[in-house]
Amino acid sequence: MSVPEQADPPGEEPEVTRWRGTATDPEADRSQAEESTPEAVARLRRHSRSLLADLLRPHRRRLAAAVGLLLAQNAAAMAGPYLVMIGIDRAIAPLRAGNPGPLVAVAGAFAAAAVTEYAARRGFLALSARIGQAVLLDLRQRVFGHFLRLSVGFHERYTSGRMVSRLTSDLDSIAELVDGGIDSLVLAGLSILSVAAILLWLDLPLAAVTLLAFPFLFWLSRWFARASASAYRRTREAVALVIVHFVESMRGIRAVQAFRREARNQRIFVALGEDYRSSSLHAFRLIATYSPAIKLIGNVTVAVVLCYGGWRVLGGRTEVGVLAAFLLYLRRFFEPMQELSQFYNSLQSATAALEKLAGVLDERPAVAEPARPVPLPTGAGRGELTFGAVSFGYRADTPILAGLELTVPAGQTVALIGPTGAGKSTIAKLVARFHDPDAGTVRLDGIDLRDVRDTDLRRAVVLVTQENHLFSGTVAENIRFGRPDADDDAVRAAARAIGAHEFIAALPEGYGTQVHRRGGRLSAGQRQLVAFARAFLADPTVLVLDEATSALDVPTERMVQRALSTILRDRTALVIAHRLSTVETADRVLVLDGGRIVEDGPPGQLADAGGRYAALHRQWRESLL
Repeated sequence: MSVPEQADPPGEEPEVTRWRGTATDPEADRSQAEESTPEAVARLRRHSRSLLADLLRPHRRRLAAAVGLLLAQNAAAMAGPYLVMIGIDRAIAPLRAGNPGPLVAVAGAFAAAAVTEYAARRGFLALSARIGQAVLLDLRQRVFGHFLRLSVGFHERYTSGRMVSRLTSDLDSIAELVDGGIDSLVLAGLSILSVAAILLWLDLPLAAVTLLAFPFLFWLSRWFARASASAYRRTREAVALVIVHFVESMRGIRAVQAFRREARNQRIFVALGEDYRSSSLHAFRLIATYSPAIKLIGNVTVAVVLCYGGWRVLGGRTEVGVLAAFLLYLRRFFEPMQELSQFYNSLQSATAALEKLAGVLDERPAVAEPARPVPLPTGAGRGELTFGAVSFGYRADTPILAGLELTVPAGQTVALIGPTGAGKSTIAKLVARFHDPDAGTVRLDGIDLRDVRDTDLRRAVVLVTQENHLFSGTVAENIRFGRPDADDDAVRAAARAIGAHEFIAALPEGYGTQVHRRGGRLSAGQRQLVAFARAFLADPTVLVLDEATSALDVPTERMVQRALSTILRDRTALVIAHRLSTVETADRVLVLDGGRIVEDGPPGQLADAGGRYAALHRQWRESLL
């Protein structure tokens, strides 16, 4: 990651605008722009609905029971105003005549309706919570598992901050809706439909007056739906950028502090936070317009209905109980619509989040599992690598390898050297199948790597890089990473074989010492030795060392050089190194330039041939003096 100078050029604020994309990656910026097109938005909406249906499918029976409980609750709630009407129009006259029976019956029915509503509500909340938490768990596991399966190429362009945003803020938005809003949304919708039908049944003329408010309600709701959908999608994007910048700054905190970049990163964060604040404020302004407007329309409608209904009562065309029930139902019609504006906040935020997650789950691994996997051969003599006319480039217009032909016999150690960009690490990634070639084939023991099951390939090929990641846990757990079933004796034997046992035994808790986050408790050389022990314990057929000794100091490197003969014995190895002390342990050296092999032979023979390797060898010998 390049770190620009401390001061901004006069009159410019370039980095803040650059952070409007994902990070400083133009490919990511283009990807985000493509996702904002109407076609992409429509596609994400379709896929998010499909994802939701897929998540709910295993819970169909529970959902049916929840719907039944919700219908029972709604029916009990709708019975209240109707019972008030019966009480006014049918029970008061008998009460005056000394017969309280009808009124007692109405009151009993009202109490029964209230108890039914309570029981149905309680059952629905308990059942919907179980469904919601199960769906969230399924979604969380799907997203995390999908991130694990996606190829290295995806992770190289998709920032870690965006992954954190998907698994935290986006899932939290969905959880907020599931926990506190979805039942109210559904119940409000049922109430509106039920009340509308009852109003038409109670008194058609009064309902016709009420319908005068519907054009205003329709226009207002349509405007709010469109405006809020765009606003909440922008809010999700804004909060993702805040998380991206935070994660990137914290991951690069050493560079931030070393280059005195704290104030600048703070300015960027303030700008992103301001963007998030303004987008959130815009969403709340929409609610502040919609909710009072609904209340205003409702109050005006009630006033009109009261006047018209009172005139009808005086004329004997309707009864007092009907008017009272109509007004009560009318209140129940507008109140849910006001509540919907509050819940719509959660709904739109969750919808935007679900679209983002659906977009992630739509990503297909560039390196796909074979439909019909071919097993790798077993027995002795395994590990032959063959590159057949392999061409590859990370971008279509920038090829790295062009028609590479190479055969590495089983058990041979081959060193790859050459200038930066020559294709050394690309060869390593192709062997580990982090990428597939654009043309040609990479074969292991005659089997195209594209036909090998991923788990089989990971057991057969192990890649050790310059910056091997150590996970939070003990030293033993990190060594056991490639072979979780290995016992303590096997772990110690692997550490002894590569010369790491002494420093591990000297740690405060020995093999039980916690390495802390990313191995921060160990030095760079110690972390690399743990990575070597991990690879040795995994016992692969092919071992790829990509600049694996460059982080070691001279004493540690010499110790590792002695261990390399043990690690590389009886297995095929590709060793990428700039230090010729490592190269000299190889059986064969390949000098690459521009994605092509320009020299090939044993290190001693090439050193005497007067070519590029000879020049590098001479410079290395002179540096030792």
